[in-house]
Amino acid sequence: MILRWLLGLCAAACLAACKPAPSELSGISAQPALWEVSGKGGASAWLFGTVHSLPDGVEWRTPAVDQALQRSGLLVLEVADLADRAALAQEFARLGRSPGQPPLLQRVTPESRPALARLLDQAGMSEGDFADVESWAAALTLAQAIRHGESGNGVDRALSAMAPAKPVAELEGAAGQLGIFDRLPEADQRDLLAAIAQGAATASAEQITLARHWLTGNVAAIAAETHCGMLADAELRDALLVQRNRVWALRIAGMIERGKHPFVAVGAAHMAGKDGLPALLAERGWIVKRVQ
Repeated sequence: MILRWLLGLCAAACLAACKPAPSELSGISAQPALWEVSGKGGASAWLFGTVHSLPDGVEWRTPAVDQALQRSGLLVLEVADLADRAALAQEFARLGRSPGQPPLLQRVTPESRPALARLLDQAGMSEGDFADVESWAAALTLAQAIRHGESGNGVDRALSAMAPAKPVAELEGAAGQLGIFDRLPEADQRDLLAAIAQGAATASAEQITLARHWLTGNVAAIAAETHCGMLADAELRDALLVQRNRVWALRIAGMIERGKHPFVAVGAAHMAGKDGLPALLAERGWIVKRVQ
């Protein structure tokens, strides 16, 4: 929802683009959703939806999460090395720039141009800054420019710190995630740009609500959000969420079959609904039980 190290975006963009105010999340009894996967011969795994930015002082750890992470043999993230920002920026620049791009405002419909112009102004940028920037990269750059807070309080980073000696594997990696956006048809890239521009005005308030859904384990509400905003566009939803989940489910199943006992921590949108990882693994015959 959906680049955690660049925007908190990935397929779960709507769950992590902004950093909610601590007062809005205080006093919540945290129970973020956690599933246990089991099969023959003691095969096991855990699935944990995450958000990639939280305010200081928000408590989300629970005994169930701590125990599952301790029992696991492998921590599985979307991107393993979240701290290597230089490498990420280099890859973003390599993929995201091409000469001869049209003016940015011309890449969206007339109805979306006022919102995009306001977003440019809010970000302190101009069309000239995107003369050679592809539409998907422009969309993520603008979203990052108005983002509130940093990703240092991301749950994925915290999990790595909780188990520093545990092996870490990644489902995609930085280049893989950026490549998903880079391969989008131009029409879909422009839809992404328009969706981010149109959603900028209400993003902060929406993130508070969505962070609360995550903290309280309200998977039904999160599933509903995977049909909203940019993910309401069928092509974007398929590329950023559905197809990625199907590839991930195959990889996770392989890890389980090889006895790796993985603790899989990916954006919460990837866990929700009939296209989520718990449902997809259950379709493949694994016993999937929500334990928190």
